[in-house]
Amino acid sequence: MKKTVVLYPGLAVSHFVPMMRLADALLDEGYAVMVALIDATMEHDARFAATVRRRIASSSSTPAALTFHTLPRIHDPPAVHTDERFLLGYFELVRRYNNGLLELLRSMPPGSIRALVVDALSNEAIDVAKEMGVPAYTFFAWSASAVAVFLQLFSSAHVLNGLPNFKELRDSPLNLLGVPPIPASHLIREMLEDPNGEIYQAWMSSQGKNLEANGMLVNTFVSLEARALGALKDSQFLPGNKFTLPPVYAVGPLVEGPGGETKQKNDHACLAWLHKQPEHSVVFLSFGSIGCHTEDQIKEIAVGLERSGHRFLWVVRAPSHGSTITLGADSDPDLDALLPEGFLERTNGHGLVVKEWAPQVDVLRHKAIGAFVTHCGWNSVQEAIMAGVPMLCWPLYAEQKMNKVFMVEEFGVGVEVVGWQQGFVKAEEVEAKITLVLESQEGERLRARVRALKEAAAMAWNEEGGSSRTAFGHFLLDVTA
Repeated sequence: MKKTVVLYPGLAVSHFVPMMRLADALLDEGYAVMVALIDATMEHDARFAATVRRRIASSSSTPAALTFHTLPRIHDPPAVHTDERFLLGYFELVRRYNNGLLELLRSMPPGSIRALVVDALSNEAIDVAKEMGVPAYTFFAWSASAVAVFLQLFSSAHVLNGLPNFKELRDSPLNLLGVPPIPASHLIREMLEDPNGEIYQAWMSSQGKNLEANGMLVNTFVSLEARALGALKDSQFLPGNKFTLPPVYAVGPLVEGPGGETKQKNDHACLAWLHKQPEHSVVFLSFGSIGCHTEDQIKEIAVGLERSGHRFLWVVRAPSHGSTITLGADSDPDLDALLPEGFLERTNGHGLVVKEWAPQVDVLRHKAIGAFVTHCGWNSVQEAIMAGVPMLCWPLYAEQKMNKVFMVEEFGVGVEVVGWQQGFVKAEEVEAKITLVLESQEGERLRARVRALKEAAAMAWNEEGGSSRTAFGHFLLDVTA
């Protein structure tokens, strides 16, 4: 009977892709992998839907050990809005699908399921594993540093019988084990809500749920986050000893490989354009699959790029309205209306603007790229490190403000674009920070640090004692125990 691990990925590209890399690692070790899918959000997220379809299609050429199962749609699913109530809808959606997941597991051959691995935001499914009597593991598509912050604050809330209102603390630093001081204002928006409100309480409850797992898989590697991972193994990590931390396995970096993204005509064009540029001369600007700026901010970026005189490749999404960031479906930006008059003509030859999306992994690993302006999403951070590219940190949403702190203060792989804190980055700063990274000695120091981490990332999955390979082996031993 084939030993099987069931994977239950999160409902976003940034959570789905690394878990599929985990699937590949399991297949390499001889496991069968069943991927259980919720498709309720795919109609609202075109890129997520395309990513899932592409992976399912590719599995047709894979041995039958990899299978996908879409859970039956529930009646009248809860809405998952993109405002501050996002996670409430998300958690309720996952909770409502527990019955479908339970029926799937019951339909599988008795004794075949060795473990259920669930995305950390889908941890309501841990209850399904308990009912089935199979081990449950959570998978974090975040940094170990973010995990350390969230779990310590959850535990402290119970020790102190309630936490202060983080929003009122503003930029006061939070001093926690394993991480540099974090301004309270940099926490995720759910933690800046009223501590007695349902949004804050739902987030805290979710963090506690992760502690019920048999173990926690984190998409990171020891050389990058040694301090945070050390803290997660410290017996004094959770204050008050009221909670027990399950084993932590650092199994990253699990990111999309070169050539793994769909190529479209414009994407081929951007790579062809890069072939013509000098080595390390191009700054790449991309803010994730769901992040976008206001029209005024887009124009300001354009002015800064033009003034810098440096070569650039810029992914532009349709603008948000009235806020710095919006989450939603793809739309086609009108570049002529968005960009300053004559900008495309004046920068023709040393700059290229593409709409909506570019094959980021292939772009970052191109020899022409010298810097990366990023929203600090964890996948993007690791992709840049694996390409040896220093970063300009411009966080937008989720835990990205925290990642910015880790990237600048702990990892030493980027510089902060500070204007984001006032909600608007001026052209002067865009120009100055690009010049700093591409031309200054500080930029050279950043480049050297990232290149060292690039080598460490490559070694993490090395069969001869790589840290992530070893951690993955320990996970498999625990699963089969």
